[in-house]
Amino acid sequence: MNPIETECWEELKCVYDPEIPVNIVDLGLVYAVEAETIEKGAIDITVTMTLTHPGCTMGPYIMAQAKDRLSAIPDVKNVTMELVWDPPWTQERLSEAGKMQLGLL
Repeated sequence: MNPIETECWEELKCVYDPEIPVNIVDLGLVYAVEAETIEKGAIDITVTMTLTHPGCTMGPYIMAQAKDRLSAIPDVKNVTMELVWDPPWTQERLSEAGKMQLGLL
């Protein structure tokens, strides 16, 4: 993982599902972050993520918050948010920190 991808993961830890008091990284909603340097040092970011269920009404809000945070990183020119349903989200995707925050440990 390169430094910009690491920074992206840290920024995504500041994005929360308003219905669940855990950030989207610890919830296991983010599957991948890819950073690609394009011309003159500009960076394109692609985030592959899911939601807890297909009917999640907070999905557009969560994705917009994530895109806004990543777009604020210096030299980032484009952020693409890819929403996927395969593999589906399950509680097994929760990090240890996420499980602790939800009282599952």
